[in-house]
Amino acid sequence: MTTNISESLNAVLVKVRELPITALVNEIRLLCQKWFHERRTKAAGCTTMMSKDVEMKLEGRKDRAQAMGVICADQYTFDVVDGDRNYCVDMALWTCTCRKFQLDQLPCNHVLAVVRKTPYEAYDLCSLYYTREFWHETYRGVINHIPHISSWTTPQQISEFELQPPDVRTVAGRRRKRRLPSMGEELPTPKCSRCKERGHNRATCQNPIALHPTDEAGCSGSNLPTHQPIHPSDQHSTPQL
Repeated sequence: MTTNISESLNAVLVKVRELPITALVNEIRLLCQKWFHERRTKAAGCTTMMSKDVEMKLEGRKDRAQAMGVICADQYTFDVVDGDRNYCVDMALWTCTCRKFQLDQLPCNHVLAVVRKTPYEAYDLCSLYYTREFWHETYRGVINHIPHISSWTTPQQISEFELQPPDVRTVAGRRRKRRLPSMGEELPTPKCSRCKERGHNRATCQNPIALHPTDEAGCSGSNLPTHQPIHPSDQHSTPQL
């Protein structure tokens, strides 16, 4: 299970999630309205059969498939030689032993190597969700503008309803703002700017700091050459002939 989508949305709303719930919902509506318009405009300008990102990915895979060897086992089964490894491609079941073809529903390098040697078409092996039509249909819906609350028509049963706050006990102390890490997630450890060690910060650092720190060459500050003070009488002394 992944939390990439929720984490991305949480990062976008990090500055507005402290607002009241009505303001937060309105910010989410404005954000989705902006996203839908940008993606709808981008999909309308697409002239290829697949989306632009998919077309670029297929071109890159076709280039890598040029160096692969294909051995036909029967009408639908092929053995693809990729360096020092072999992969089995079944065109009847739409499978490849690398499993990228099944997971992405997009031809992998080995399937495109088979397409290069057979009458199959690469576009026929792609999922319909990658096509331009599905891309445009995804963002066809319009998120409409919401007028000011003063112009709303509120039903009587809603206006007379008294909404009470939730009956929960507030935990003592400062409210937590950082999210709880997912299982198996490794968070970066802080680095102290005072002693340069990890695991704590400058405010909690208890490591002693040397008075004469050593440089990169290993020479301590006490070994550096010093200048002797000049006596005032020596400044006006004349050289002996």
